[in-house]
Parts: sequence; structure tokens; C-alpha cells
Amino acid sequence: MINLFHCGTCLFQVFFLCLLAGCSICWFNTVCFVLCNQNFPANRPLAISLTVSFNGVSAALYALAANAIDPSSDALYLLLNALIPLLTSVVSVIPILRQPSLDPLPPDAVRHDSLIFLLLNFLAVVTDDLELHKELLSRHASSIGPIGNGSLTHLLSDNGSMIAITRQKTGEIEGCCQGMLVRDQLAMLGQEHLAGVLVRRFDFWLYYLAYFCGGTIGLVYSNNLGQIAQSLGQSSNTTTLLTLYSSFSFFGRLLSAVPDYIRAKFYFARTGWLTIALLPTPIALFLLASSDTAVILHVGTALVGLSSGFIFAAAVSITSELFGPNSVGVNHNILITNIPVGSLVYGYLAALVYDANISPGLGNVLMSDSAVCMGRQCYFLTFLLWGCMSVLGLVCSMLLFFRTRHAYDLFEQNRISTQLY
Repeated sequence: MINLFHCGTCLFQVFFLCLLAGCSICWFNTVCFVLCNQNFPANRPLAISLTVSFNGVSAALYALAANAIDPSSDALYLLLNALIPLLTSVVSVIPILRQPSLDPLPPDAVRHDSLIFLLLNFLAVVTDDLELHKELLSRHASSIGPIGNGSLTHLLSDNGSMIAITRQKTGEIEGCCQGMLVRDQLAMLGQEHLAGVLVRRFDFWLYYLAYFCGGTIGLVYSNNLGQIAQSLGQSSNTTTLLTLYSSFSFFGRLLSAVPDYIRAKFYFARTGWLTIALLPTPIALFLLASSDTAVILHVGTALVGLSSGFIFAAAVSITSELFGPNSVGVNHNILITNIPVGSLVYGYLAALVYDANISPGLGNVLMSDSAVCMGRQCYFLTFLLWGCMSVLGLVCSMLLFFRTRHAYDLFEQNRISTQLY
């Protein structure tokens, strides 16, 4: 009875701390998004990309700091997670409260800000590259193994099949759903949508499903990565896999700013970039379902991290453009309600499949009074189902792109004409 009560107390404490941490993250993100929208209207996507990017690599940076101070202390990692955000918040509150007037900037100031953001993004890439190389070089080079011709051929074959499926679905959408594509389209970007109007828009629910079936799956995958590695006999590579996911997620967040750097030479609607960013997720999940080798596990983890990272960063700018910059704090928090819902649904689905494959004679072992599923079958069906859901997200993002392409083209034409005059 004492042990049960003690365990219950520990679970309650962990739950309460996770609740506080989740609320803090929402407040941090919301404040950052609102400040970026208010203070950098001309470079909003660049500022948001840089802000969101460090979310993906902060855990690795805290781990580096804790290991440098005292590698044997787990409590130090938690202490750094508690103190550093508190100290940075106290320091940041002064310039936030003493903001300058939000007058439009002259073109020279806008170009200067763009140059600063470019430099900061370059420094961020260098930081993440050093972190990734540090982790990978600490592992033996043979732990991943060479990629044979058969694996490469299989990879290219899967890529080709996914592209063919995508083209086929695009044709079906354009042929059979023409009315759906033009009904209640957005006339222009930047129109403010209050919460009541937002939830009645078809475009919002397409966007919601694309996020729910794309970025959220990537987040749930990362939460289950330790157990996935354990089931495939790759427990010794768990740290490398987590670093790989974190680093590629970081790169994906930074890549979300690339469309703004190349828009003068090549312009493409941001919802189109969202569709492209969603494509690696189903490819990775079907690859993971097709093979249990270490190579595929590493490749799949990198692709999922890259895709979800891009989506997390680009989503804030898309929300601002489609539904209004002044309402982005509320509207984006409505959008990301899909994260806890998706975490529950996808996590519960993975748990059901995992538990269903725990049976004597399949190589399963008993650890700490709980059975551990070992083998490819533990996550095979989960990867297939997640992959099918990600294809649904890809279709929804295509629909959203076709419905908003005209508004983006009109916005770009107005921007160019304004610069000329």
C-alpha cells in the first residue's frame, strides 16, 4: 500500500510538473509569435523561423551544458531547464515593456533587418551542425553501416511510387472536386478572422487536418523513438537517433525561411511549401514499415524530423497570412489544439499495437515487471497507419494550396507593384 501510494504521488507530481511546463511553453510561444508579428512585419517569417528553430535544439544544448558541468547528475539537467528560461525571461521583459513605436520601417531598415536575420540563421545552422557532428562522431562509424545498391534501389522505388500516388491524387482533386476548390475561397491574404469566423472556414479545417496528419505525427514519433529503437534492437543508438531527429527538426525549422530569401527569383505560395514539407513524412513511415534495418531507422528519423520541423515553423506564418496577423496569437493556439488530441490518438494507437504484439515466443523479454515487445512487428502496423494518415494530411494540404494559390499570387503582385512605385 505504501509503495502504491508513493508511486501515485510520484505520478501526480510528474503530471503536475508536465502541466506547468506545457502551460509555460504555450505562453512563451504565444508571446514570441505576437512580438515577431508586431515588431518585424516585413521580416515576420524570418523572425518566427529563427525563434521556433531553437525549440528543436534546446534540449540538446541543455544536455551539453549539464554534461560539461557534471555528467553524473540528472538533477542538474532539470535545474538548468528551470533556471535558464526564468533568467532569460527576466532579462527580456525590460525591452519588451519598453518597445519603440511601431511605425513602418524605411526600405533600408528592412534590408538591414533581413541581413541580420540571415546572419543569425547562419550562426544557428553552424551551432546545430556542430552539435550533430559531435554526437555522430562519438559513435562508431560502423554502427550505421554502408548503404548497399539494393537498399538504394528500394529507397528510390518508394520515392517514385509516392510521387506517382501524389500526382494521381492531384488529378482526382482537380477533376472531381472543382466546386470544393472554388467555394468560399479567401479573396486576399491578411484578413482578420475572429475565433468564431475561423472555425467556420473550410480552409481552416483543411489546414487543421494537414497539421494533425503531418507535424503532429512527427512529434508523436519523436516521443516514441526510444521505445521504437528498443523494439528494433537499437537501444544503444537511442541518443544518436534523438540527436538526429532534433538536428534535422532544427534544420527543417530554419529551411522554412528559405522561401522568403528566394522569393525575388522564385515565388511559390507558402501553402505549397507546406505540401512539399509534408511529403517526406509518408515516405519515411512507409520506409520504416518496409524494413527494420538501422539504415532505414536513421533515414526515416531524419526525414520525419526535417518534415515536422518545417511544418512547426511555417505554420505560424501561414496562420498569420491566411487568417490575419493581429489574431495570430488566438488563432494559432486554436490550430495547435490538434497536438494534444493527436498525441492522445496516435500514442494510444501505438500502445494498442505494441501491447497486442507482446506474447511468448516472439523474442519479448520481461524488464522491471513489464513486458517489452521486441521485433519489427511491434510498430509495423503503427507505421502503416501513421503513413496512411500522413497521406491524408498531404491531400488536405494540396487542397489548401489550390484554394489559396490565387490569394498568394495576388498578394505577391501587389507587393511587387508597391515596390516599383
